[in-house]
Amino acid sequence: MPLHGEYLPATGTPRQELVLLHGWGSNRDVWRPLLAPLRPWANITLLDIPGAAPGCGGDAVPAIDELLGDVLESCPPRAVYLGWSLGGLLATALAQRHPGRVSALVTLCCNPRFVAAGDWPGMDAALFADFVRGVTVQPAAALKRFDTLQASTARQPRALLRQLQALGRRPATAGLLAGLEWLQTLDLRQALPDLPQPQLHLLAADDALVPAAVERALESLTAGAANARVTLIPQCSHLAPLEVPALLAVELHAFLEAAGTATECPDAAPDFEKAAVAASFSRAASGYDSAAQLQRSVGEQLLTYLDGRLDDRLDDGPAAPHSVLDLGCGTGYFCAPLQARYPGARYLGLDIAAGMVEYARRRCPADTGWLVADAEALPLASDSIDLVFSSLAVQWCARPEHLVAELARVLRPGGLCVFTSLGPGTLDELRQAWATVDAHQHVNTFLPGARLLAAAQRLPGVTLALHEQVFRMEYTRVREVLDELKTLGAHNMNRSRPGGLTSRRALQGMLQAYEARRSQGVLPATYEVIFGVLKKR
Repeated sequence: MPLHGEYLPATGTPRQELVLLHGWGSNRDVWRPLLAPLRPWANITLLDIPGAAPGCGGDAVPAIDELLGDVLESCPPRAVYLGWSLGGLLATALAQRHPGRVSALVTLCCNPRFVAAGDWPGMDAALFADFVRGVTVQPAAALKRFDTLQASTARQPRALLRQLQALGRRPATAGLLAGLEWLQTLDLRQALPDLPQPQLHLLAADDALVPAAVERALESLTAGAANARVTLIPQCSHLAPLEVPALLAVELHAFLEAAGTATECPDAAPDFEKAAVAASFSRAASGYDSAAQLQRSVGEQLLTYLDGRLDDRLDDGPAAPHSVLDLGCGTGYFCAPLQARYPGARYLGLDIAAGMVEYARRRCPADTGWLVADAEALPLASDSIDLVFSSLAVQWCARPEHLVAELARVLRPGGLCVFTSLGPGTLDELRQAWATVDAHQHVNTFLPGARLLAAAQRLPGVTLALHEQVFRMEYTRVREVLDELKTLGAHNMNRSRPGGLTSRRALQGMLQAYEARRSQGVLPATYEVIFGVLKKR
């Protein structure tokens, strides 16, 4: 089954899929310092590995073959694997057994045979056996000693030790014995010369766990490999991900560029400028509720999803969530209904528009939290939210892969997100009326549900179900439609909108074309509304 983890899309143009595997006694948070230099050019998958991460999987840890299968199930179809310490052994095993899934192998502070054997350098077998006995009797105390050993040879050991122990790891359990067994038994020396992938082995000069002699042993072992490098990082301890993250990012980027594994995956430019969207809705805050008839109707129907009346797929959702995120909270209209449904939950309202959040803060109770932030880059901890409610905000997210990845990251296992978004058929009458007078884009274009589904399908452990519904609004004059959109702050914000003022002649032509749709004294305006239910296993 998929492992707990995160998928973090690149903040710039993605050129690599990177999977980062941590070492024994650590967790995925050890990679946080590398994210800033890596994400501008790479999509990143982080995983917590049962048997290596304290408290992950309890005492029921999968066998090594099953674990490798779970890793692959949790990762992109093909990726570069970077493994630190024990994670490097697991990455090497994946490269050997599943070469089609691993485009390049990078190990960090990793010995292909961790325990010394014959003339191969490694940890003394008797010392390792003594450590295993310590973990068996007192896992927490043994892990603390291990932390101290890792940091002991660093230039600033105390600061590094504090950083390591602030990773938010769960309490150590006997499940960690599985990782020690893998360290003791895995011997991947013979795999390295035959790997078809480019490989880079980064070692630390002051490593307290991997002897310096491993550098020459690895160089000799991989001498016949087609594309293999061994690099020693000076003045660096075993805790390289925390100690020299910027240097590691430079080494990794240079190696992958030279190896030719990068792929051009340019993203289309977003249709909306986020700053323009935020500013427009901030200006509209004070008058928004007076014109938000559609928004109220859609949101109230979405609330019934939480009651389970429309969709029995919610039966296994969080019945009594501890935390509720109102994503795109706007004026805070749905704060009271959500608090009434979940009185024991902490309510957090979040919107990209500062004006909306300030308005909501004034109208809602004091025991609520508020954030001004982008849904595609949530300033929230991983696995911190039980329920996300989001009504008619998703359509302003131009990169659905970022949005869905962030939702999957912040939701706790078993968490749920119910949302609505506008589809591309929204305001089709207005769009067609404008099309009769010019070829410019006068109406916002929103993403189809298929883009959301495709984004969710890339993420293991996440399911997304959608259905669409058409809402029909009626007006006596076309200008009422335009004035309402302006009041709501939802006027045309596409990058390709025409510059300057629309000519009086073009406007009159559009009004006449729209009038042709009048029926029984009213003019229709249809909204294609997408209802979504996203679950995290």
